[in-house]
This record gives sequence, C-alpha cells and structure tokens, in this order.
Amino acid sequence: MPILFVNRLTVIDASLLHPELGLLGESWLVDIELEGALDEQGMVLDFAEVKKQVKQIIDDRFDHRLLIPGEYHRCHVEQSEQACEVRFQTRSGEEILLRAPASSIRTIAAERVGTESLTAAITETLQPLLPANVRRVGLHLHREQIDGAWYRYSHGLKQHAGNCQRITHGHRSRLHIIENGQRNRTLEQQWADRWRDIYLASRSDLRETFSRDGIEYCRFGYSASQGVFELTLPRSRCRLLEGDTTVENLAQYIADTLHREHPGSSFRVLAFEGVDKGAVGEALNDRTPGAALALPHSPDPRGRPPGR
Repeated sequence: MPILFVNRLTVIDASLLHPELGLLGESWLVDIELEGALDEQGMVLDFAEVKKQVKQIIDDRFDHRLLIPGEYHRCHVEQSEQACEVRFQTRSGEEILLRAPASSIRTIAAERVGTESLTAAITETLQPLLPANVRRVGLHLHREQIDGAWYRYSHGLKQHAGNCQRITHGHRSRLHIIENGQRNRTLEQQWADRWRDIYLASRSDLRETFSRDGIEYCRFGYSASQGVFELTLPRSRCRLLEGDTTVENLAQYIADTLHREHPGSSFRVLAFEGVDKGAVGEALNDRTPGAALALPHSPDPRGRPPGR
C-alpha cells in the first residue's frame, strides 16, 4: 500500500509535568507517514492538505500547551468547559499548581509524558480526522540533534496575542556565545547549566512567595486575552527577569550578564527558542569589533508567523 511521508512537518514547543523533575520545557520535531489507498487524484493525500490540515491539528491541540500525565497518581485535574486547575506533586514532594483556561493544557493518557506517550496521543487524535483512504498514520517525534550546550525552559508571555501568552509553554534550546569573535563552548555549557529545566518569569508577574513544608514557593499570575493564568512552583525552579521573557530579551540578558562577569570582553549571543529560530543579543566594548558569526538561515518548520 502506498506511503506518503513529510519530514519536519512541524515543531511542538510545549511544557510537561515530570514526576521527578517537575515542570519542563520541550521541543519535538514531527515527521509523519500516511499509508493508504490512492484517491481520485492518484494520491494518498495532497501534500498541501498534509501541510495545512494535519499540521494544523497537531499545532492546535498539542503545541504551546502544558502536557499532563493523566495516569500519574500525584496529578489531579479539575476541569470545566472553560477553566482548569491542575495540582501536581513530584516524587520528592514539591508541588506545582496551575489555574488556566482549559485550552492551554492537554492530558496525555500515561503515567509519564514522553516521546512514546505523546506519539500515541497525536496518532489517536489524527486518525479519525483523516480521509477514509488513509489507513495508517505513522509518527516519528524526535528532538533536535545539538552539538553542544542546550537547556530546557518554560515561560509565558502575557502580552502576546497568540498562544505564547499561555503561562506554561516551553522549549528545548541551544545557545551560541561568541566572545571577542570566537565561539566559547565553555561559557555556553555554564549558561545552559544555569537555566537547565527552569521556569523563566517576569518579576512583574510575581504575586507572592511563601513557604510550605519547608519548601519555598513562588506564585505567578496575569490576565491575557485568552483568560486568567496562575502558576505556583518551587522557588528553586524559577529565575526572575526584569522584563518579559521574549527570546529577544533573553538573548540581551545573557549578553549583558556575561559582559558584567567578563568586563574585558565583547559578547554576541545567539539564543534559540526551540528549533531554528531565536534572537541575537550584543554587549560590545568600543575597542572590540562585533563578533562575526552569521545568523542561522534555517526556516521555522512550523511556518506560522503569529507563533513563536
């Protein structure tokens, strides 16, 4: 039976709740195979429909959401038509609380959210929505191959008009640090270690800090066009920034911090937000020419201008 395939159909930038590590940002590339009988056009499915219809289903229902392990016994979800409350406890006893619009979460029928359980959930969602001649959906979710440092972070952008306003979505990102014209992989790894598996928050979104059972917590909250968002998580898992946590601000924050820590050097920072996209921050000495590293030209495989 004929098989149609599209590699890098889209990228899922999401956050998930992990029994050991708590809140994690993640990015998955999605490859797809469609097996079935030929239609009246002599195709399994028009490539245009795959890139439009199938991609849109994946993006709308899984991308920029918090993915919740529905079968993990320390995860409890109360959901109405519009709103949702998630109470989660890691195996070590740390608690995470989310109150948000129901459209910002997705429950995965598994004890742990990972490549295998997410693949099954997407396949189960897609199959009944495809034409009858498509008999099998094959998905391959995989992480970007990164030669060097990377880190995972979650954040929310309250001023964003699209789904980035959701308070818990995230990314797995690489980082390039150019010091005085030369890439410094040691600094890249040090910075990735600082922000690995972290929640990056705007200080203006911090509502309170408190202690419970010997653990310090931060509660963040804001209102955006999709509704009211509130997130509570351990203080040790958070980093506060003065501005919004857009990738533009993150890149400049890293460059400025490096310049303060190494005042004799100039820095150019390429901070990625997931796969093949990001921003540049610079902190240059007057006597030092700008670092010469071309920006990456790989297109955003999602191809959606409103998203990030």
